[in-house]
Amino acid sequence: MGFSCGIVGLPNVGKSTLFNCLSTARAEAANYPFCTIEPNVGLVPVPDNRLDALAELCSPEKIIPAQMQFMDIAGLVKGASKGAGKGNAFLSHIREADAIAHVVRCFVDDNITHVDDSVDPVRDIQTIETELILKDLDTVTKRHAKAKKMARSQNPIEKKALELTERLLPILDSGEKVTMANCENDDEKAIFKEMHLLCAKPMMYVANVDEGTLAGDDNPHLKAVQDFAAQHNHDVIMVSAKIESELAELDKEEKTAFLEDLGIQTAGLDNLIQAGYKLLGLATYLTAGPKEVRAWTIRQGYTAPEAAGVIHTDFQRGFIKAEVIWWEDYIELGGETGAKSAGKMSLEGKDYIVRDGDVIHFKFNV
Repeated sequence: MGFSCGIVGLPNVGKSTLFNCLSTARAEAANYPFCTIEPNVGLVPVPDNRLDALAELCSPEKIIPAQMQFMDIAGLVKGASKGAGKGNAFLSHIREADAIAHVVRCFVDDNITHVDDSVDPVRDIQTIETELILKDLDTVTKRHAKAKKMARSQNPIEKKALELTERLLPILDSGEKVTMANCENDDEKAIFKEMHLLCAKPMMYVANVDEGTLAGDDNPHLKAVQDFAAQHNHDVIMVSAKIESELAELDKEEKTAFLEDLGIQTAGLDNLIQAGYKLLGLATYLTAGPKEVRAWTIRQGYTAPEAAGVIHTDFQRGFIKAEVIWWEDYIELGGETGAKSAGKMSLEGKDYIVRDGDVIHFKFNV
């Protein structure tokens, strides 16, 4: 089950540096625009203390964390929707992502060029989001033309597409985003999904700050992003690409000591990965045993059979019951046997909605 989060932003805001820290894939980082041409893609393990706690108890042969995919997409500039800075190609790469992490520069450094010669994160956000909207306007315009032509043949789907695109075009033309909420029925939702509109993707802002901000210094640029995000219902994750690049070179003990010296409990990239996981509407259930302790990725709201199907389609097809233990009970009571003796294991059927943090053993028959 693959889920991807595209890292976007203006050139020289720290996208590739953050990606280098996130992933074993290495993106080129340089102090000039468009050094990233093709998107770099990396699979990143999702930090999960629950997995570590289960592994300590079970001593498994393997520990397999959940993973999500990050895509480092080249820097966009004003006019990207019309091809500026190879923008058409870059925007098509964003279309492939399930969600967007928008990196915004919230630090001042005269040695790092800004494409607009000054640091103004809200202006930068609006530049990128305007280009996304303009690209979507082009996409919807083309879909409208097709629907208008095909609707003459009394095609019912194309008639609905015509109605939908006629409703979306004036919204986009006014510079506003469109979402699934603009659809009036399931047919329109299906058409909307097929267009893969950029501005409709889930988005969070990644504020790239300096070390002083991490230490608690006032940062008006960060405050401006937080205020803007609050108005538009987006989350803000604070990260220092410079600090994270230093942390990436350390082992686990050195990393912990470095964070303690900075007065930080959790690395910014760990927060970013977990926020991306949440943004994508994902959840994790766990399996535990002597062979492996593993985190399985599901969509929030999955039923027990759907969650079983992530392991193997046979598990879903022949689903009988799920033996479920809450992860804290599993740890506190020493594993499955102790949890079962204490009455903390439940047998759940096909309608059970799996919780993030359930430890599950599936019973099935095919």
